[in-house]
Amino acid sequence: MILGEHGQPLGVVRAHRAGDARLAFERVGPRTVVRTARAHSPLRLLTPRNHGHAAWVYTSSLGGGLVDGDHLTVDIEVAPGATALLSSQGSTRVYRSPRGCRSELSARVEEGALLVLAPDPTMCFTGARFAQRQDVQLAPGASLVLMDLVTAGRSANGERWAFTHYTSTLRVHREGRALLDERWLLDPSHGALPERLGRFDALGTVLLVGPALDAAREALAAHVGALPVTPRAGLVCSASPLGPDGLVLRAAASSAEALVRTAREWLSFLPGLLGDDPWTRRG
Repeated sequence: MILGEHGQPLGVVRAHRAGDARLAFERVGPRTVVRTARAHSPLRLLTPRNHGHAAWVYTSSLGGGLVDGDHLTVDIEVAPGATALLSSQGSTRVYRSPRGCRSELSARVEEGALLVLAPDPTMCFTGARFAQRQDVQLAPGASLVLMDLVTAGRSANGERWAFTHYTSTLRVHREGRALLDERWLLDPSHGALPERLGRFDALGTVLLVGPALDAAREALAAHVGALPVTPRAGLVCSASPLGPDGLVLRAAASSAEALVRTAREWLSFLPGLLGDDPWTRRG
């Protein structure tokens, strides 16, 4: 991809783009189907077939990423008993954006349903300003898998933690009660990011909530809890319980590749839940 002087792909119109998407999943017999899949540019939705019982959707963005002024919104509804996966075709690239870019996701997961949110990492280029918000409402008996990864940017090009502002807000509620309400903020105005983040080039959160994930939570909590503490390790992990049926996994890695590999290893149980492997069958 050829980039212009401001770090944006050539040919992309540098104007405000408001893209929105609406997704609805429902169970029909033993399988989940996509009842609604509507998107407006620059968002695109792909709904590939798979061999399992779950429905899969992959997002992509026209122009190869977010440019200055973009504001994307995604609304998701997962009906009772349905199983849905939302992922992406590649990393979310955020280009130089003095006015900033925003991405907002709202999801409602009904009783007995499972939603898996597993996009590729967010990559902010030099001068990028990006704000992300994810809000998930869980009904009783609903389950959620969420993976949220951010990388240092184009480290090989000398653009390591060189963005202007990054914030990520994550809220998960069940029956109106907050299970998780947190906000990450990375801003060089609070101190140079490369020095503050040291050897780490990628940060991530993996969240498991609900009865469909009981066995996976128990196994992961035991696995991460047993990892040795090694000075100057290239990967640092932690696991924390979240209420009676939740687990929050954190990781900081010295490379984006190591973080992605670790997160996918943590989620190696997904093919069993979905009936097919989302990592090998890309959209």
